[in-house]
Amino acid sequence: MLENRSTLTKMKFHKSNKNQDLDFIYSQCSGPGGLRLAEFLAEKMMIQHDKWLLDVGTNRGLQTCFLAKEYGVTVVGIDPLDDRTDQRPHVEHLMDNARKWGVENLILGLQVGVPESYFAANTFDYVYSSTTLEMIRGFQGESAYRASLRELYRVLKPNGVLGLGEPMHLDVPIPAELVSRVAEGEGAYANFFVTIDETIAAVNSAGFEIVEADYVPQAQSWWQEFAEHDPFCQADPEGEPKTIAIDNGRWLSFGYVIARKAS
Repeated sequence: MLENRSTLTKMKFHKSNKNQDLDFIYSQCSGPGGLRLAEFLAEKMMIQHDKWLLDVGTNRGLQTCFLAKEYGVTVVGIDPLDDRTDQRPHVEHLMDNARKWGVENLILGLQVGVPESYFAANTFDYVYSSTTLEMIRGFQGESAYRASLRELYRVLKPNGVLGLGEPMHLDVPIPAELVSRVAEGEGAYANFFVTIDETIAAVNSAGFEIVEADYVPQAQSWWQEFAEHDPFCQADPEGEPKTIAIDNGRWLSFGYVIARKAS
């Protein structure tokens, strides 16, 4: 993987930076969007410096480091999983990246997850979660997904803000030529992804007030970028990249929800 200090030094975290090393970014982030997703959600959340943010599902933690460096928040990053490439805990990679970017004083990585995070209630000003909770739905079911949302509500302070970004699908039938690819088998997209309206209903059920929710306008280009630069996609071009190409934005999308805990 492209994990070395010279690569990190050349790629600066600035919101105006359009010349990003996408192969590196997608080796450190999960799902579509990369740092563009982190910036998109952070701006929608109106994140302010010197606040506490919980990042749920850090993967290797590049988005976590971006949030700490660009927005000046103190971040607790949680992820219960080990890395698919080297079997090290994701949070070990998170802290490696934090040290390389000089934000280790703003980041704490813990190998825990949701729906049982074990944090005290009313702890965080913000909760950020991208390409994470849909995996809980896919492997553990909708009840576990909703239990995770209730946990995020519990640990937020009153008036705290949730920023949720997830792969979703449009409210249309699955194109016939995609059924075998997205609706069959244990890892099929249809087991994990729902519509924006279904996501809003789940977030509401946890007690949140919806501030804004929609499909991301750049969803199709983010999926295409993911197909081109994600290392697992590069290793298997007949898998997810071909599914994304066949779909061509007809069913597959990406959605976001910004929500607030009542005072």
